[in-house]
Amino acid sequence: MDSGLLVLRLVVGLLIAGHGVQKVSFRLGGGGLAGGTEEFRRDGFRGGRLTALAAGGSQIGAGLFLAAGLLTPLASMAAMGVMTVAGTVKWRKGLWVQNDGYEYPLVLVTVAAALALTGPGRWSLDHALGPVSWPLWVALAALAAGPGTGLITRIALRHQPGDSTQERTRHAQIAD
Repeated sequence: MDSGLLVLRLVVGLLIAGHGVQKVSFRLGGGGLAGGTEEFRRDGFRGGRLTALAAGGSQIGAGLFLAAGLLTPLASMAAMGVMTVAGTVKWRKGLWVQNDGYEYPLVLVTVAAALALTGPGRWSLDHALGPVSWPLWVALAALAAGPGTGLITRIALRHQPGDSTQERTRHAQIAD
């Protein structure tokens, strides 16, 4: 079981971290911070570089912490949050990834939730540092807070239907 959790954490954690690197740099095929900023604006988010930096930083941190098995419930919560936001962007396109749907973000949210519930296993920094098993209430709090904060973030940062192009540009300049 521990080797399976290790493989799961490494693959999923590093993919999430890599996705964050793409948002803020030209590495791994990313469009740099300007590209990440434009992606969020195109997807209907207010804000500029700060939004891209926060999302990219959250993905990098959550992914690396998941891969290492460090503070696993907190890392799972952050991963669920950012991937819930990604899922809301793709929601209108349906479930399946071939239609640019939310299938992949849903898989990542589910894996992060499973890791919050199972823990990272023996081959993790959590195990090496002591708390082998987190209390159930911590995992349940992560399961609620992760997607919950993702949905709140999406609502708080979305463009309002009445926002004009001029208003969106002003919001973007303020956030830059």
